[in-house]
Amino acid sequence: MTTVDLPLLPLGRGTDPLSERGVECPGDLPAASDPDLVARARAAKEALGDRVFVLGHHYQRDEVIQFADVTGDSFKLARDAAARPEAEFIVFCGVHFMAESADILTGPHQRVVLPDLAAGCSMADMARIAQVEKAWEALAEAGVRDQVVPVTYMNSSAAIKAFCGRNGGVVCTSSNAEVALEWAFAQKGPDTKVLFLPDQHLGRNTAVLDLGYSLDDCVVWNPHKPGGGLTAEELRDAKVILWKGHCSVHGRFSPDVIDDLRAKIPDLNVIVHPECRHEVVLKADHVGSTEHIIKTIEAAPAGSSWAIGTELNLVQRLANAHPDKNIVFLDRNVCYCSTMNRIDLPHLVWAMESLVEGVVVNQIEVDPQTEQEALVALQRMLDLPGKSHRD
Repeated sequence: MTTVDLPLLPLGRGTDPLSERGVECPGDLPAASDPDLVARARAAKEALGDRVFVLGHHYQRDEVIQFADVTGDSFKLARDAAARPEAEFIVFCGVHFMAESADILTGPHQRVVLPDLAAGCSMADMARIAQVEKAWEALAEAGVRDQVVPVTYMNSSAAIKAFCGRNGGVVCTSSNAEVALEWAFAQKGPDTKVLFLPDQHLGRNTAVLDLGYSLDDCVVWNPHKPGGGLTAEELRDAKVILWKGHCSVHGRFSPDVIDDLRAKIPDLNVIVHPECRHEVVLKADHVGSTEHIIKTIEAAPAGSSWAIGTELNLVQRLANAHPDKNIVFLDRNVCYCSTMNRIDLPHLVWAMESLVEGVVVNQIEVDPQTEQEALVALQRMLDLPGKSHRD
């Protein structure tokens, strides 16, 4: 039994319909050593012209990001796709839940393609809809469900977003989580509780550091234990019920590395993503979304030193773009997002050349009912004040 009880799908082969990324990945890929891959990608993109719009998430490899028409975080990219109705094909260089969001927000005439269907998200996989529905029933049995408002992070499957839509909940991003939680706590009076899915760290950091709740106000629901591993009394006393999920990249950062780097680098600034563990966030100088991290580094003075706690592809890209600043990675070891890195140049070339030949591969389609219910939760987020338009 692993931490997340999911089968391994090596190289995109195999099917697990219950997992967020459980799909087939058919087709022959060009060899990774093919020296013509860059030229072939350029030729395919040129042949498709305005019919294709390529989205590149910040955590993608440089070999892929060079072909993106726009870059950004997940929700920004999905909205960018929705703003290009003339594009027949949306090629999303990211992971499965991001492509689902793009399919939800784009028109019915647009087709969303994920170059490798095994590019999932371990965090999103940690909250499967069957588990969440079971937890919802358990909350009813404990006598607290009528007080609970579900809030899901953007990094979740369309099914989980739809669950929030039909149960009075909302979606949030890493930059508007505070506003979303404030909205949620205002929904059912002073006894309101929030069920935060699927990242316990973003939920805890937002509730404690932004809204002023205590760590004792937060409990963790473990979907692999009966009743979430919690008593009815613990659920009644809690204000925030955190789903036991985490990001495999941001969860690796540790406070002792911050201490080591501060001892070695004078006047070090530490900036981390709110998906990091609470004890890491407490030791950081700055906390914010990927977009916030990028903008902070861009605005930093020349000669300043920064340790960045987020995905390594982005950290390397920032270091290369700002040679006048001392930028280091907040980990002793390499920490790429393994599923993001499944979108490589061979997969991108195969997907684009297939489109040129009139074959749509790896299309991501959200069923109409799920799409409608997910849109309810997304629209609630868009209607929030403040920073709701940013990821």
